[in-house]
Amino acid sequence: MEEIIEKIYKRKIIDEILKYLYEKEVIILYGARQVGKTFILYWLKNFLQEKKEQVYYLDLEERRYLEILNQGPENLKKLLLEEGFDLKKRVFVLIDEIQYLDNPTNFLKLITDHEQNLKLIVSGSSTFEIKKKIDKALVGRALIFEIFGLSFEESLIFKGYQKPLKPVLTKIKEEELKELFTEFVLYGSYPKISLIPEKEKKEKYLWQIIDTYLKKDIRDLAEIKEIEKFNKLLEVLASQTGKLLNIEELSNTCRLAKQTVEKYLFILENTYVIRLVRPFFKNLRSELFKTPKIYFYDSGLAHLLWLKVISPEILGEIFETVIFSELVKNFGKESVNFWRTKGKKEIDFILKYKNEIIPIETKVNFASFLKRPIDYFLEKYKIKQYYLVGLKGDKPKEGNFLYPWQTIENIKND
Repeated sequence: MEEIIEKIYKRKIIDEILKYLYEKEVIILYGARQVGKTFILYWLKNFLQEKKEQVYYLDLEERRYLEILNQGPENLKKLLLEEGFDLKKRVFVLIDEIQYLDNPTNFLKLITDHEQNLKLIVSGSSTFEIKKKIDKALVGRALIFEIFGLSFEESLIFKGYQKPLKPVLTKIKEEELKELFTEFVLYGSYPKISLIPEKEKKEKYLWQIIDTYLKKDIRDLAEIKEIEKFNKLLEVLASQTGKLLNIEELSNTCRLAKQTVEKYLFILENTYVIRLVRPFFKNLRSELFKTPKIYFYDSGLAHLLWLKVISPEILGEIFETVIFSELVKNFGKESVNFWRTKGKKEIDFILKYKNEIIPIETKVNFASFLKRPIDYFLEKYKIKQYYLVGLKGDKPKEGNFLYPWQTIENIKND
C-alpha cells in the first residue's frame, strides 16, 4: 500500500478541499467509481500526517470496519482509542465508500453534532445510493465536492509531461499537444487509463469499467431487472452523446416503457455516467427548444460503448463530449447549457461564468466553422465575446479561435 500511496498525484480540486479542512462540517466527496476519490483521501492523509495531525483511514469495502461502524459512532471512538489516538485532540477520520453503511445519515449527523474533535472526510461512489440514505438531516452539516475524471491538464501531469501549456512557441510543441489531446479524447479521463501507456491496455481497462461499473454495479444498485435492455440503452445513449434527448425514440429502440427510460436516465445521471444539459433561456423563449441534450462525462466510455472499438479518428460528437466534460470540471455542471432555435440555429455550449454569458462552439476541424448562428446569438443577446474550440486544420490567428488546452485559461483570464 505504501508504494502506491507514494505515487499519488495532487488533483486540482484538492486546493478547494483544503480550504475547509478545519471547518466543523463533514466533507463528502461524490463521484463515479474509478475517478480517483480514494487517492484524494490518500493524498489528504499524507498531507495531514506531514502536518503532525492525527489521521485515521477506513475503507468500508472491508467488512470488519463496516460491521464496527454499523454499530454506531461509539464503536468508531472505541476503534480510535484501540489504535492509540488521543480523542481529547482533533482526529481526522477519512472514510471511503460511506454509502455501504446501513444508515450513513444518522452516523454522520451524530458524529458532527456530538463529537467536536472528530473531523470526517468521506467518499461515496454513487450519489444515487447516497441520496437514498442521506437526507435533509445533513443540511448545514456537510460540504459536498463532486469528483470527476481528470482534466486534460491533470492528465498531462499524470503522464509526466513537464512542459507548461503556454507559451507554445514551436510547431513541435503544438503537434505534441495535439497528439496528447487526441489520445485524451479517444480514451477518456479515468486516472488509471491515463497512466497506462499501451493503447491496447487502455481499451481493455475501459471495457473492464463498462462491464463492472456500468453494467454490473449500477444495474445491481438500481435493482434493474431488464438487463439486456438496460445495456442496449447504454449503447444507444453513447451513440447520441451531444444530441437532443428523444425519450420516445429511446423507448422504441430499446423496447422499454417511457417511464422506465426516464427512471434509467435518472439513475445514470445520478451515478455520473451522463448529464442531461438544459437549454439556455434568457429572452426569445418561444423560439427555443426546451429539450435537453445528452452528454457522457467520459468520452472514452461513450466512444467504446458506441463503436465497440477505439477508432483512431475523432468523431465530432466525441470531441464535443470531451469539451463539455472539460467545461464541467473547470466551471461546474450547472454553468453549462446549450442553445438551439426551432429554426435549427445552434451553439454547442453557453457558459455562465462571473455573470457573463459566453457562447462556445466546437469543431474538430477549424474549417468546418460557420459563424451565422454565433452572429445571430451575439446580436440578440448583446454579447461581444465567443470562442470556437478546434483541433485540426489551420487555426485562424484571431483570439476567438482556440485549441482545447487554451480555452479554459482564456475564459478565466478574459
